[in-house]
Amino acid sequence: MQRRPGEAFLSAKGIHKRFGALVVLENLDFSMGDGEAVGIVGPNGAGKTTLLSVLAGAYPPSAGSITFDGTEVTGRTAAERCRSGLVRTHQIPKPFSGMTTFENVFVAASHGNAASRDEAYERVVDSLSLCGMLGVANRQADTLGLLDRKRLELARALATQPRLLLLDEIGGGLTDGEASELVETILELRRRGIGIVWIEHIVHILLQAAERLICMDAGRIIADGEPKTVMSDAEVVKAYLGGTPA
Repeated sequence: MQRRPGEAFLSAKGIHKRFGALVVLENLDFSMGDGEAVGIVGPNGAGKTTLLSVLAGAYPPSAGSITFDGTEVTGRTAAERCRSGLVRTHQIPKPFSGMTTFENVFVAASHGNAASRDEAYERVVDSLSLCGMLGVANRQADTLGLLDRKRLELARALATQPRLLLLDEIGGGLTDGEASELVETILELRRRGIGIVWIEHIVHILLQAAERLICMDAGRIIADGEPKTVMSDAEVVKAYLGGTPA
C-alpha cells in the first residue's frame, strides 16, 4: 500500500501501554515525515524507550495504532517491521559473542532484509565503512570497547537497509568527543535520506542532528517543535530540568 498525499511517513495514534496496573504511555500521538530527524528528551521514566519499543514492534501497544509508509503495522512483529525498513538500536549494545565484528553485521544484513549473500557482503562493507569500523572488522565483537560497541550496534542496524532508524541513547556513556564522532555518522545518514528518531540525554549532542524536538513526561508528549523553543518551554524546564526558565 502506498502513502496517500500528505500522509505521515510514521504515525502512531492513541498509543497506550500498560504493564499490569502501571501506565507507561497514555493516549500518545506521534507522527513524522519521510527523512525527518526527531529528537526525544525527557526525565527518566518518561516512557521514551517504551515508545521506541512499541514503534519497533518489541512491545504491542495496549491500545492505539501505528502506520509506517502507508501500511498498518500495529500487529506486525519487530522482524517484519525491520524488513520493511523500520529499525531500532538498543541503549546497551549486545553483540553476538564468539563472532567477529564483520560476522555480527553480516548476520544483520542476511536476516534483517532477506539479502542474498553477495548483497549482504556489500552491505556489511558499506556499513562498517560508514561507521569507521573496517579496521576492527576481524576483531571478536565482545572484546570491543564501548565506542566501538555503539558503532557496531549502528552498523548492524544500517546493514538491514533502514528507511527509519530509532536510536536509543546511542551516545550514552561516551565522552563528548566520542559522541560527536557518532553525530557525524548520523548526519551522513540524514544526507542519505534515512529518517531518524533519537532518544538522548546528552541534549547538546542531540541538537546537532535533530531538526525537531519532543519532550516527554509521565507517558505523554508535553512539547513538540523547534528545538530551542521546546527547551525553553516552561513545562519542559519544570519536567526535564527541575526548575524554572530564566
